[in-house]
Order: sequence, then C-alpha cells, then structure tokens
Amino acid sequence: MSIDAHEAGDRPLIRAADLSGSDADEVGAAVRAYLQQTEREKLQQGGVLAPDVPMLPEHYLREVEDPAAAYTGHLVLVAELADRIVGVVVLAGNGGFAEVKRLWAVPEVRGRGVGSALLDAAVRAATTLRAAEVRLSVWEWRERAMRLYESRGFVRVPSWDARERLVCLSRPITGRV
Repeated sequence: MSIDAHEAGDRPLIRAADLSGSDADEVGAAVRAYLQQTEREKLQQGGVLAPDVPMLPEHYLREVEDPAAAYTGHLVLVAELADRIVGVVVLAGNGGFAEVKRLWAVPEVRGRGVGSALLDAAVRAATTLRAAEVRLSVWEWRERAMRLYESRGFVRVPSWDARERLVCLSRPITGRV
C-alpha cells in the first residue's frame, strides 16, 4: 500500500508501540526490513552481489519474530502516516546513557520527516530514562543518516564497538530537542 501525501498529512504521528497487541507484527516487519537492508548493504560494501532478500543472522531473528520479548525493557516508538506504521525507533536505557538501537523509515516515506520525528522523540524520551546522553552507531556509508544525526547535535566519539566501518556518535541531553 502506498502512502498518499494528501491522506497522510504533513507530519507523522509518533507514539509508543503496543508490542503486546496490534503493533507487534508491523514492528517486526519494519525491523526485518531494516536488518535485511543492513545485511544487503554490508554485502555490497564487501563487493558481493547481494540477494534481494538476504538471510538474517540467527541473533536477529528474535527481534523480528517476537519483538515484545526482544525489546523487553526498551522503549519502542512508531511513526504513523495514514494509519499505517511507516517507521520505528528502539531506545535502550543503559545506566547514564540511552542508546538508539534501531531507527527505520520505510523507503517510500523517506524525505517526509519520519526519521527526524522518530529521532527527536527518542532524544526527548531519553530524559525520562534519566540519561545524561544519547548514543547510537551507524555504518559509515549511510551518509544520509549521518547528516540527520549530526543535524540533531550528535558528534563522532571513540568507538565502543569493534566492527569495522561502524561510526559511533553521542550527544548530551541538554533540554528540549
């Protein structure tokens, strides 16, 4: 189903996901699309012709098959346009910081502020977790995502992850977004 701009309005509705009910399947599908895109990009970056639908590593399957269990203790927000979930962000609270674990907008709505709205909502929500900072990681080839994060005050920091080509970013919580 495509999203008609007139139907959808100008701004996405951001709300907490109901993973014990109606949102679980759509969140799982959004996370699956995000993870498949990531796996496809990693293969392409390595010079491998990537299949349209790459197999997901086993350690990701719980997130797509049972997001309620996989995201216990996390805050999951969804973006809606025209009563359809078109984006998701997963925020984990870890001591003095909050970490954006997943951020995804379906390709057909990119450029309409879905990712920005989800990221801004996640940063605001981090204050409820008593976090002093929000951090995230992004693959270096995702230049558009990098621009979004930097436009919201995230800066590159020393890596906390050993995976090559993964860029770590952080920003302090300093009032409203």
